[in-house]
Amino acid sequence: MSRLRGTSVIFDLDGTLVDSEPHYFEAGRQTLAAYGVTDFTWADHERYVGISTQETVADWKDRYGLPATVDELLAAKNRRYLELARSAPRAYPEMRAFVERLAAEGVPMAVASGSSPQAIEAVLTGTGLDAHLRTVVSADEVAHGKPAPDVFLEAARRLGASPADCVVLEDAAPGAAAAHAAGMRCIAIPYVPAQADAPEFATAGLLLRGGQAEFTARAAYDWLTGVAGPF
Repeated sequence: MSRLRGTSVIFDLDGTLVDSEPHYFEAGRQTLAAYGVTDFTWADHERYVGISTQETVADWKDRYGLPATVDELLAAKNRRYLELARSAPRAYPEMRAFVERLAAEGVPMAVASGSSPQAIEAVLTGTGLDAHLRTVVSADEVAHGKPAPDVFLEAARRLGASPADCVVLEDAAPGAAAAHAAGMRCIAIPYVPAQADAPEFATAGLLLRGGQAEFTARAAYDWLTGVAGPF
């Protein structure tokens, strides 16, 4: 019998399961350059880590005074991102090991992401993680993206799990806030370690300040088995 009986695990995708932020940055840089914005930097991109693509491009429209509609910007960025994501998606090795260990024990799992359904499918298929992660929720399918709890609550609903029995893995402050708002435990692995002191991360049950460099499947599993059960 699994030591995690009754626990469900929900993963963020970008920056948590896979190292996709460089692809999102490049897709954003190319999209903005097409509208004459040529000084978009990695530091500019970091402010959007953890929020949905739709909310990102809506902010671009206002920030840069772009003439395109939000839908046009969303389609352009998603198209460029899909081209990149299909070429060489890379799952973090320790995250893959963690997923495989949970799958071997029959732990229910889901992905809840701010990316489009097409982007999520492309990445999971390209990495082979789709073999274990079949329940998927995109922010496009709910009313509000992170930091609202909608995607996590919908993932729990689809898994048939109580939010209190769910543990979220997240790399971004808005995602940690969303997990807390959903009433779920959180393992936080900051994509930008310098942001580890953000107040949203203080709500996490386990905060790995060093990000992916500090994450191991064994440590995450040991922590999960230590907290499995009621709050």
